[in-house]
Amino acid sequence: MRNLIFALLITSLFAACSSQGSNESYFVTKLGDDTLAVEQFLKTESGMAATVILRSPEIRFSKYSLELDETGGISQMQRTDYPPAVGFSGEGALSQSIVRQGDSLSVEIFGENDTRSYMAPYEEGVLPFIDMVHWPFELAFNSAVAAGQDTVNQPLLSGNRISNFIIADIEGDSMTIRHPFRGVMGVNVDTEGNIQHLDAALTTRKLKVNRVDAVDMNALANRYAQNPIGELSGAVSAEYTIGDVNFRVDYGSPKKRGRELFGGIVPYGEIWRTGANRATHFYTSEDIQIGDLDIPAGEYTIFTIPEEDEGTMIINSETGQNGNSYDEEQDFGRVPMQVEQTDQMTEAFTITVEETDEGGRLNLIWGNTVYYVDFSIN
Repeated sequence: MRNLIFALLITSLFAACSSQGSNESYFVTKLGDDTLAVEQFLKTESGMAATVILRSPEIRFSKYSLELDETGGISQMQRTDYPPAVGFSGEGALSQSIVRQGDSLSVEIFGENDTRSYMAPYEEGVLPFIDMVHWPFELAFNSAVAAGQDTVNQPLLSGNRISNFIIADIEGDSMTIRHPFRGVMGVNVDTEGNIQHLDAALTTRKLKVNRVDAVDMNALANRYAQNPIGELSGAVSAEYTIGDVNFRVDYGSPKKRGRELFGGIVPYGEIWRTGANRATHFYTSEDIQIGDLDIPAGEYTIFTIPEEDEGTMIINSETGQNGNSYDEEQDFGRVPMQVEQTDQMTEAFTITVEETDEGGRLNLIWGNTVYYVDFSIN
């Protein structure tokens, strides 16, 4: 009941009228059932002013002021952060400054005890990339629609480097934007390129962004102040022992968040990174056998191909790579997986190693589904 009341309160806040005028626009970013970010932004004659509530990995309340140059790129930008305890009613502190200086961008990051400064490259039309925040994308799509081309390379500044995001015009109100390494996002826009809906289901983030009516940012700040989401896919390292044999698994652990998992965000018949972020690593201190595959002691990475009634586990010899960097040429071998459904629902993706009469079992557990392989110890 408490969760239902909380959901109704948030819905009412999203529908509330803002006292700051009808020229502002709003984005709500969700991952499954969880709200990750809420944005209020206003296009000005020279750029954009934005207020953002970000809930992962920690609560952050920020205001941005962006001025654009003659190319539509960053002339200067400032970010001011506000203390979560009091929200936007408190006194903010400047946390980031970006200023164009010729063919470079001067970036300063202000901490509590020190200031970090560096120079970044400048390109015409460059905009800031802010993870899980999408008001800069609005400017990018406005520019792309105005250009009237099938594809546009949009430079975005992240840290001290610039990455090209490719915007493509599909048909009607449908466009896409390709993240350099996370994948393609589908976007619905109006005739001016204003984002109505963004779907990142085909990327590693799988979030969704919707343009909504006016939002009471101060009320939401009070509501979310002590309610962070935390890491989206926390890193897990777990060790297990069977007899004298030691095992270790290291993996990123995404959460269900109300989503359909296998056959949904994890498609059947496709290679899955088996977790999130860094590739899933598996270590055994002794030789083991899975099916007809003899695996020498050592460390490997694990990828999988889930199916509705079975699956395939891929043991890969490469280690240290990101989960997106699967190299089939380095496969040590493939073995069949079995699958079973359980009554117990597991919110966070979990890998376990358990002892059996024949040796052991490696379990991949998420939601109500368990994929597993049995192994023997040589």
